[in-house]
Amino acid sequence: MSIHVLSLWLTLFAPVLLLWPACGFGTEETPQETCMYLITPQYSDELGVYQDGDVIIGSLINLHNLAATPDLSFNRKPGLAQCLEFQERTYRWFQAMVFAVEEINQNPSLLPGVKLGYHIMNSCSRYPHSLTAAMSMISGGNKTCGPTKPAKLLVGDSSSTQSILLSTTLIPLKIAMISYLASCPCLSDRQKYPNFFRTIPSDVYQARTMAQIAKRFGWTWIGAVIADSDYGHGTVQAFEEEIKGTGICLAFYHTLYREQLEKDVAFAARTVQASSARVILVLAWYTDVEAFLLELMRRNVTDRLFLASVIWSTSYNIMANPQLYTISKGTLGVALRSAPMPGFSAHLRQLHPARYPDDKFLRTFWENTFGCSPTISSSVIFQNSLPPCSGRESLEGHSEFTDTSHLTVTYNIYLAVYAAAHALHSLLECNSQNHSDSKIKPKCSSPDNITPAQLLQHVKEVRFTTQLGEEFYFQEGGIPPVYDLVNWQIAPDGSLQYDFIGRVDGDQLSINDSAITWPGDSGKVPVSVCTSECPPGTRKTIKKSLPVCCFDCLPCTEGEISNSTGSIKCYRCPKEFWSNSYRNECVARETEFLSVRETMGITLMSVAVSGAVMTTTVAVIFLYHRNTPIVKANNSELSFLLLLSLKLCFLCALVFVGRPSLWSCRIQQAAFGISFVLCISCILVKTFVVLIAFHSARPGSSALIKWFGLSQQRGIVLGFTCVQVVICAIWLSVSPPLPHHNFGMQGSKVILECTIGSVVGFTCVLGYIGFLATVCFLLAFFTRKLPDNFNEAKFITFSMLIFCAVWVVFVPAYVSSPGKYSVVVEVFAILASSFGLLFCIFVPKCYIILLKPENNTKKFLMGKE
Repeated sequence: MSIHVLSLWLTLFAPVLLLWPACGFGTEETPQETCMYLITPQYSDELGVYQDGDVIIGSLINLHNLAATPDLSFNRKPGLAQCLEFQERTYRWFQAMVFAVEEINQNPSLLPGVKLGYHIMNSCSRYPHSLTAAMSMISGGNKTCGPTKPAKLLVGDSSSTQSILLSTTLIPLKIAMISYLASCPCLSDRQKYPNFFRTIPSDVYQARTMAQIAKRFGWTWIGAVIADSDYGHGTVQAFEEEIKGTGICLAFYHTLYREQLEKDVAFAARTVQASSARVILVLAWYTDVEAFLLELMRRNVTDRLFLASVIWSTSYNIMANPQLYTISKGTLGVALRSAPMPGFSAHLRQLHPARYPDDKFLRTFWENTFGCSPTISSSVIFQNSLPPCSGRESLEGHSEFTDTSHLTVTYNIYLAVYAAAHALHSLLECNSQNHSDSKIKPKCSSPDNITPAQLLQHVKEVRFTTQLGEEFYFQEGGIPPVYDLVNWQIAPDGSLQYDFIGRVDGDQLSINDSAITWPGDSGKVPVSVCTSECPPGTRKTIKKSLPVCCFDCLPCTEGEISNSTGSIKCYRCPKEFWSNSYRNECVARETEFLSVRETMGITLMSVAVSGAVMTTTVAVIFLYHRNTPIVKANNSELSFLLLLSLKLCFLCALVFVGRPSLWSCRIQQAAFGISFVLCISCILVKTFVVLIAFHSARPGSSALIKWFGLSQQRGIVLGFTCVQVVICAIWLSVSPPLPHHNFGMQGSKVILECTIGSVVGFTCVLGYIGFLATVCFLLAFFTRKLPDNFNEAKFITFSMLIFCAVWVVFVPAYVSSPGKYSVVVEVFAILASSFGLLFCIFVPKCYIILLKPENNTKKFLMGKE
């Protein structure tokens, strides 16, 4: 049956069962003969310890662990597991309750004239036992059935699951509960659990502290082993909420169920062994944790760091086991705030069965500690297999039990009793102004007149100053978070102990890193990650179907960087910068242009200068042989002008090499356009001259020579050239070429180039050159078959063919060439077309002049020899 079903059933029927005592009801027997509680404790030896008083405070403490299998013997109720294995640690909690009540009764300023009593019962770690014990305490016989008074308030239980069940069951009865260890976040819901209070912070704060520790040390891949209870599930859920958006993930979490502990421990240990997580969060009872650690030792898994919850972070039982020294060393734990309880150590040392003869738990403790059966008097000896005690046994030397230097849960019980006492004190005061609820009318008469509902209201409003000078009050049913942080270390004597290495007060976490001992022999902080953090120069990319802590590291693309570890994105460098080879820093881009110092620039300059020198050489040869027929033919003046323009074409290529500047960008295109138009104009006029000379030999055509003389030839060349000058002037005045940094062409380099400025202007310049070249080519083509031995039109045709081919190829090559290579293409086109004109037009003439001087005659040229 689930807890929620049981809780619902008891919520509906518990009030009836409690308020309807069966003292002979429905029978003819006398009440005295049948007097009993309808709901009684499970076992007659577990009725607990009762101390009478004016007001009774009930308490539930799990003094035994539960047996692994149910006890089905004939004298026990079937289906309930037997309570076994007495726990010395929780017996000290029991004594904290006794000590607090005795101290309050001796305090004249707190509850004067009122004796506080207690009824402490064993919850046996499971809700069937805690439920029956709670029902027994709050029913109490009501002065008509049984010797005990009903408890007006309960201190307990330790388990969150049992507290949820009891709170839900006791809500209709308005009975307050003050737990000292139930820390499930779910119990902070004041709507669902209005009668529940606790002197321990909610596990929301414990989970937040553990998340802060994991973040501080860079642990992003954490496993979890938890108790299969509301405490375990509630805390791990709170931890998951705290780590959202922090980059921390749970690698796994497995539960430990007390009734199948061996199986669950083996499965959890296998998972821890196979997982890459090196930090394990453990949220379970210390006995279960001990079994889990022993299984890990058996598997030789000793390199894990454990994050201990408040339940076992200061457990002497685990630290006292030498088998666990190796695996437990380095454990980090969140511990409840320890506080002194003056006089408590003396109270523990003077404990003796003779002083508390009704305390059966003390007798069990005595038997376990001294191995003998205590005697109350010489005539009373408890029958068991142990020898009788001598009476000289004492707890004075039992330091483990009487050490009160670090009281945690014990102090919580002490606080819970004082909270109940202060609430009762407020209720019994006659000053009605102390009460905010006008419906509650405090009774100033006998404490027997108070009701649980009145006490519940005062518990909600309780506020007092502790012996430490701290103000105590309930915040959402709990108390503000204050924790100690502990680290398990090997002491000089070889034993295992915990040292305080930090503190949590509210949201403030302080840790002394240098005081921490880490697992293993390296002394270094363990690394617990699914994937190591991405180094600078890379970025995270999440793997599909895996938690965000598992990722790949992809290098940043060119032009992007990440300069921190674990970057989730790469950042683009400013346009003046580019990423270095490691992609972790932006460096200034290298400026690239066709430099005079690089191989390409030197080569082109050398070729251009060579072309100019060759042109000059041809001009010198022509000048020296200016009176020969081959030089004088077809207007020698045009030949020299053509050589001058070709030289300018070669030299204008030099302007394209070097760092672009404002003046060089403007001169480049203008010099190129004007030089080539001058060159083509000269060739065009030469072609006209050849064509006119051929047609003038025909009858009636002599007038053509008259109208196309030297002056007209000069005028045509000048006119064609002036048109290009005007085009260039307009272009440079309207939208001239300018130096420009091109950041988009090549990655790590910025291209320093000259912009075209006006595409229309550039097109007009090239188009005009192309138009003249096309006309010249067509005219030369038509006159290529003249009968002369030296037909200059034929060589002009070849030169124009090369010129046009070069510039037709130039256009797509120029457009598709990146960066400085577009300049290289243009310079190459200039040089190639210039060499084509020089070689095709002047080399044949130089050949005759230098190598065939006998052919340098008018007759030979006219084809008459």
